[in-house]
Amino acid sequence: MFTTVEAVLQPGGTLKFLEPVHIDKAQRVLVTFTTTEDEVLSGLALSETSLANDWQNEAEDAAWAHLQPAK
Repeated sequence: MFTTVEAVLQPGGTLKFLEPVHIDKAQRVLVTFTTTEDEVLSGLALSETSLANDWQNEAEDAAWAHLQPAK
């Protein structure tokens, strides 16, 4: 089973976990380097589906219809 935890790799090579991690033996890890821009875009992408489910429906359209320009 895979477990994903967030960490920051310090310039000297030390890995600082952002939440407690408890292991009882050596583990292999995969490291993905991100930039601040990646994190912002990732958050936007992750929320897009959730927001679309809330906003893209007939009840929501009806609630905001009075703000739409007349056709």
